[in-house]
Amino acid sequence: MSGKATIGSTVLDRLYRLGVRHIFGIPGDYVLSLFQLIESSPITHIGTTREDCAGFAADAYARINGIGAVCVTYCVGGLNTVNAIACAYAERSPVVLLTGSPGLSERTRTPYLHHMVRDFSTQREVFERMTVAAVTLDDPLTAEREMDRAFAALLRYRRPIYLEIPRDMVHTPLPGTIRPICLEDESSDPAALEEAIGEVRTMLASAKRPAMLVGAEVGRFGLQDDLARLVEQLNIPIASTLLGKSVIREDHPLYVGVYGGLIGREEVQQFINDSDCLLILGSILSDVEDLDASSPLLSEGRTIHATADRVAIKHHRYESIKFQDFVQGLVRAPLPAFPLRSLPTRTVVVPLIPRPDAPVTLEGLFQHLDTVLTEKTVVIADVGESLFAAADLHVRHRFEFLSPAYYTSMGFAVPAALGASLADPSLRSIVLVGDGAFQMTGTELASCVRYGQAPIVVLLNNRGYSTEREILEGPFNDVHEWQYEKICDLIGGGVGSRVSTQREFEQRLAAAFADQSQLHILNVLLNPKDRSPGMVRLARRLGKKLSTDKP
Repeated sequence: MSGKATIGSTVLDRLYRLGVRHIFGIPGDYVLSLFQLIESSPITHIGTTREDCAGFAADAYARINGIGAVCVTYCVGGLNTVNAIACAYAERSPVVLLTGSPGLSERTRTPYLHHMVRDFSTQREVFERMTVAAVTLDDPLTAEREMDRAFAALLRYRRPIYLEIPRDMVHTPLPGTIRPICLEDESSDPAALEEAIGEVRTMLASAKRPAMLVGAEVGRFGLQDDLARLVEQLNIPIASTLLGKSVIREDHPLYVGVYGGLIGREEVQQFINDSDCLLILGSILSDVEDLDASSPLLSEGRTIHATADRVAIKHHRYESIKFQDFVQGLVRAPLPAFPLRSLPTRTVVVPLIPRPDAPVTLEGLFQHLDTVLTEKTVVIADVGESLFAAADLHVRHRFEFLSPAYYTSMGFAVPAALGASLADPSLRSIVLVGDGAFQMTGTELASCVRYGQAPIVVLLNNRGYSTEREILEGPFNDVHEWQYEKICDLIGGGVGSRVSTQREFEQRLAAAFADQSQLHILNVLLNPKDRSPGMVRLARRLGKKLSTDKP
């Protein structure tokens, strides 16, 4: 960027240097000057239909690209992104929320301005609870230091940050010469790192049945190659959480499957729970997709648990070790290698070959879908059957699977397809979305048409919220049925199809794969009572938990 550096231009320069090439969002009067700067920068603005869609798109972009960004106006725009930023925070996705706000000069003249909630700091205070740094760049003397502090936190924890620029400060020059970007935080304490690696070595030396459980943070920090080397050096079985699905390719000879408190297959659950030393890398503890906090593995001190927040070995916590240093330290350390042991045998149910003219079912749909995925496809699964049926798909390469599998916010998938396609244009997005989730954010297909993206949308139309139906049936779970295949006429692009048989599904999917010039939406008509094995597992386990809530 040319000319005198200003607060606004310096923020955009930092974003570009960190890898942001597209920024998602909707303009508003408090942020128009920022949008003007974006137009003259190397970063391309991608307009969306809603602010929360911009947040979901930036989240998916960040999961593939390493960083994403969204730019919206004050409060009415910013607060619309709360759920998307909360999802990114919960699932460790490095998204930058850039927002405008009323100018400092106008605040003194008029104490109440449009879009305000309570007072001028309300929006920032809201986002302080779901970001690792929330700063207002309202002083040219401190702005550069403050923005770099926030960017350093984003890189340290791979979680969202919030940057607010009052509209009359966007073009305010920064004093002096702009220093090189300085984002390095403190390195790991060498003594603590050496001690932690030593503890791991001691635990492994006495183990007979070690195993590994990996989550999404391995991918967020770009440690997939290090993980593969570590697994092969130790020669121990590895499972992934649902959120971490595709961190390691699922045809790896040591991979045992998806492990999760509510979704994992019984044989995988039992195998991991029976390990006498479990190395957990980059995964949080939750009921939906990971080890339950009450597990005997934790209470008996049989775990090594490392995340961006801390490293915990048995009951000993190390706060001064960075996650990536710990993982790379394990790769370099002389750790023991273990003899190959029998992996859990998957309960194989011989699939029924559906008749071509038979009604399409989840089993037939996912059985066929599993045969056509390639290294150039990325599956983006929304919540519900879209996610729980997809848990059993076989991911043969990295970055093939994106989903809000822990936070489980409906409406993620369609806007995420926009972000994923822009982050890596070589990938074709396969969107799995239920009718309920599609009605929330399906308008983002218009942005896909606008920017020439061509996702394949498989809409699972079972006329309601299947997860809730399985747990507790009631008319509140019903969804009004749209003619989803006609949305292409409304948005001015794409091909819509209505699918009711297995043959129609296979034919329409093949046609969509063959046509990379435009998006395709397949309105797949399912029996509302159809359930995938993953959904049955989740609903059964969740139902047991909820049964204690009944009066």
